[in-house]
Amino acid sequence: MDGQKFAVRAFSEWIDGVQKSGFQIEVVHGVILDLVEDVSTWKAEDQIVVASTDYSMHQAEEFTLLPCPECSRFQVKVKETPQFLHIGEIVDGVDMRAEVGVLTRNILIKGETEDSCYTGKDCKFFSFDTFGGHIKIVENFTSVHLSYVELKQMGQQVQGSYSVHFHRCGDVDEKGGYSYKTYLDGLSIHHCFSRCVAIHATNGLLIKDTIGYDTLGHCFFLEDGIEQRNTLFHNLGLVTKPGMLLPTDRNSTMCLAMRDRVYGKYVPVPATDCMAVSTFWISHPNNHLINNVAAGSQDAGIWYLFHKIPTGESHGLFPETKAELTPLGIFYNNKVHSNFKAGLLIDKGVKTTHASAEDPREYLCLDNNARFRPHQDADPEKPRVAAVIDGLIAYKNNDHGAWVRGGDIIIQNSGFADNGIGLTFASDGSFPKDEGSSQEVRNSLFVGESKNYGFLGGQNKYWGTGGTDSKNRTLPRNRTFPIRGFQIYDGPIHLTRCTFNNFVPTSDRFTSAVGFPLKNTWQITPKNNISLVKFDKNVFLKVFFGKPGPWFEESDLDGDKNSIFHDVDGSVTGYKDTYVGRMDNYLIQHPDCVNETKWNGVICSGNYAQVYVQTWNPQSLNMSMIRDEYPNHPMILRGINQRAAFQQYQPVVMLQKSYTVHWNGQAPQTTFFYLINFNKGDWIQVGLCYPPETSFQVTFDVFQRQASAYYSVEDYVSVSSMAELQKRQTEKTFYFDNSTGLLFLFLRAKYHRDGHSYCSSQGCERVKVQANFRSTAVSNCLPNTYPKYAQQPTVVKRMPTKTTASCQKCGAAQMVFTSYPHKTYLLVQIQTLNKEELQRNKESSVLVNGVKFPFKDVGIFTIVIDGCSGQVTKKTLSPERDIKKLEEYIKTGIPQRSIVVLSSRGNITYFNISQALMTLGAAKPAYLHNTESIGFLGFKGNFKPSWIKLFISPAGQGLGQIEKYIPLQMEEYGCTGGNTVRRKDLEFLKQAIRTQ
Repeated sequence: MDGQKFAVRAFSEWIDGVQKSGFQIEVVHGVILDLVEDVSTWKAEDQIVVASTDYSMHQAEEFTLLPCPECSRFQVKVKETPQFLHIGEIVDGVDMRAEVGVLTRNILIKGETEDSCYTGKDCKFFSFDTFGGHIKIVENFTSVHLSYVELKQMGQQVQGSYSVHFHRCGDVDEKGGYSYKTYLDGLSIHHCFSRCVAIHATNGLLIKDTIGYDTLGHCFFLEDGIEQRNTLFHNLGLVTKPGMLLPTDRNSTMCLAMRDRVYGKYVPVPATDCMAVSTFWISHPNNHLINNVAAGSQDAGIWYLFHKIPTGESHGLFPETKAELTPLGIFYNNKVHSNFKAGLLIDKGVKTTHASAEDPREYLCLDNNARFRPHQDADPEKPRVAAVIDGLIAYKNNDHGAWVRGGDIIIQNSGFADNGIGLTFASDGSFPKDEGSSQEVRNSLFVGESKNYGFLGGQNKYWGTGGTDSKNRTLPRNRTFPIRGFQIYDGPIHLTRCTFNNFVPTSDRFTSAVGFPLKNTWQITPKNNISLVKFDKNVFLKVFFGKPGPWFEESDLDGDKNSIFHDVDGSVTGYKDTYVGRMDNYLIQHPDCVNETKWNGVICSGNYAQVYVQTWNPQSLNMSMIRDEYPNHPMILRGINQRAAFQQYQPVVMLQKSYTVHWNGQAPQTTFFYLINFNKGDWIQVGLCYPPETSFQVTFDVFQRQASAYYSVEDYVSVSSMAELQKRQTEKTFYFDNSTGLLFLFLRAKYHRDGHSYCSSQGCERVKVQANFRSTAVSNCLPNTYPKYAQQPTVVKRMPTKTTASCQKCGAAQMVFTSYPHKTYLLVQIQTLNKEELQRNKESSVLVNGVKFPFKDVGIFTIVIDGCSGQVTKKTLSPERDIKKLEEYIKTGIPQRSIVVLSSRGNITYFNISQALMTLGAAKPAYLHNTESIGFLGFKGNFKPSWIKLFISPAGQGLGQIEKYIPLQMEEYGCTGGNTVRRKDLEFLKQAIRTQ
């Protein structure tokens, strides 16, 4: 089959009275692998590793190379039979081809180990000896250049003893006086016991073409948070396992057991203190990652985190590096897959103080105290410098393809497929975090469940049906886990020019293109927006706001209720300039809103903002907020942290409307209202419930958060009636209705708001209400408030007419996201029909890059495409009577360097076109039975590409849709001036070196 020999053995036997029968298929004389790059230097007996292309990194497999005189320079033959499925295709537009690395080198440095573990400490967690060799490079060396060395059984579970360790070497490039940059090139580091390469207080190092496979602890490891200007280029890391050295290296078992460095009887929380082992552990953003692959870690593939101060041995020896504020180095064309927690993480830091009574956690455990916010020269007073993540491919990661917190961050030209959640933006540009920051994802592809169905085994835990064809497949997290392509959290975020495909819910789970965090206590800003997006036909649930049930629980927390985004151009809803929120949120609705029951959502026109409410004395209150137009639909908010000294609530509100606020206990004595995302002149009216005879002091001021100072203080004055309040609403007045217990006032913005800032250009406008009362009764004024202050719902901003025309400019401009983004690919789709479809006279078709070529007559349809330009040059239908002429046409009528597509229709009585198929690269003569359907992808030329494929099916069944991404402009085709695979990547490497 396709040149691969195999043997089939049928068996039937009785074992202990039980019949057992079946088939076994065994490869004969080795398996041939087709590779993208030239591997002619690889030799027989070399060991290679093939990465997993599924959720479990443990599907990576090792093989021994066999002699293969019949192999091209892009092929190798392996001795062992693969146990798992390894994808060799671009699937649904995302490059899922398994990485293959050769482990064997001429020079081998190998640690001497015993047959089993013999040290008590290590043996609690490891059954094997973890005390290997190590290479340590210290400062003031003359020259260090390691090329094509194999390191095996290296490293120790001892601080400082790593496979390769650059220890406090300082600047090792031109800046340090080295005219020839220090580098590691082509190393194979495998089956090692502590890290791959540790970069400790070392700057300007180049690590290139290096493999780190089956190692313990962070693999490519930047240690103290001060390491800068290092370049990691075209490295492969896979099967990164937990180790003991740092809390962040450890798994949950180690985390709970290793408590000698915590304070007192503190018990670590594995999920927040530990469980962060990563293939690329990047503790400072000023480093360059180009064309790397993180193909399987127990926790994360690539993790950027931010040390507040230098840690470890660097503590106190170096000035603060301001990692959180430093612009990101080059991040280009990196791939992350088969990681358990996340492919890419940008978030968090480490604890920089030793354990104490105030904070009993261990030194250097994971900490939630850092947020990435890059500025020019790491100076918060200077302009922002957006961090650009360009060309990220993330697939088959159990939790997240990417989790990105902070701002300003841009993700572009990226592909996400088969992740629990494709991408989460947890922007810190929402109050009270990083004022004015935002995040954006653009020109990217999101695939919910691809045609990479996976393979049960290798520690894959979950298996069930899914996808557009309801086939069995491996699953992330859990069979019921709600899959989301893009998840909105905090804000403001911007999603634009992206494409979503294959988001199909099942009876077991919700699967949506756009979603929100589960059980969210925090707020989401209405300034989040989506534009120019495209949903392919296999997106059955564009948006989902959650419903009570598994994973969502009651879906009743503050963030759940206030989830919202702005559909700028109607590409999500069909209604231009509208907002999409949860269907039971009556703070944002009006009578013309449109319900989307499937989404549990509502689409509304209008203008929206937020009110940040901070209350003091007492704490732990539930706040009920009601719009006067919908008195029977209160929103009950619990606040952010019931145990805090003050409570925080942040509802989204429709502007130019009136609201009342009530409590489930004694009213707070001090309440602040911050006007968040209010533009100049925006207003709402609020009525606050207090005991009768309460006296008030109400003031307005502008709060400068950075200076923690306030100014422009103005006092509100009391008026005697609601009518007077309404008449003087632009002034600072309030009215207390003693009969209902409601204090009424207007919250109106006085100053302009710029850009993505949530406060005004002058600072955060706020109103402070200081209440004096003696009563401790519950302050719930609802019985007296309505119907007295009830209003009829009105529309401030009319709903637009629904758009029915499809958007021609929507979606990602590039629909193929690969490890080699500067190659051009041709998408060919062949649709053959089954018997029923033929009887209905449905047309057969071939699509080339979305252009449809239909045919209805019985025969074989041939399309000829130039392999260099991708242009269709010929299309021919060979009727049944002219089948014999097809072979001559293929031999003489088709020019060299042509891609040839064949598709059949109907029952061809008899034909044998084996010689024609061989002319186009078929592996051996193919005798086609007289009642078969065929699809064929071939090439006319002096080169036999690996993508050549013959598809056949019994008559009447059809082949369904065959989809193939075929590379164009290959030098092997005979194209001149074609792309070389890594030309642009090398340009990025040169740029990284120049910028240092």
